[in-house]
Amino acid sequence: MNIGEASNASGVSAKMIRYYEEIGLIRPMGRTGNNYRVYGDEEVHILRFIKRARNLGFSLEETETLLKLWQDKSRESAAVKEVATAHIGDLERRIAEMQGMVKTLKHLAHCCGGDTRPNCPILDDLAGDGAVGGDASAPAMKRKTKQHA
Repeated sequence: MNIGEASNASGVSAKMIRYYEEIGLIRPMGRTGNNYRVYGDEEVHILRFIKRARNLGFSLEETETLLKLWQDKSRESAAVKEVATAHIGDLERRIAEMQGMVKTLKHLAHCCGGDTRPNCPILDDLAGDGAVGGDASAPAMKRKTKQHA
């Protein structure tokens, strides 16, 4: 099958397939006489594996490691679990960071008058004129009080 057919069968765009080949994540495909890439069922299966790993948030490096482990039938599952467990920790850290961002932005949005006046605690915070992080409440609340006074 050609790259378009492999893309349809795997759910990976042709552009990404070419990129994965370029960076060595997948081996270079065979070519026809007119230089078109040729893909088989095995390559499509690998592309689906890569897509699933990427959809779970694994980095390209982690995906490469998992792909090599998947292809190594003598691997120990402990090595796979180690990669997955490290990734879980990274995801949990990023989730906590995002939850902190949501909390701060919710607070700043609450403190913003959202009216016709130019004063805005959201922009003040972005400019470094207000508190940053989870404790944005004190300075922003003071600004809101001053704005409405």
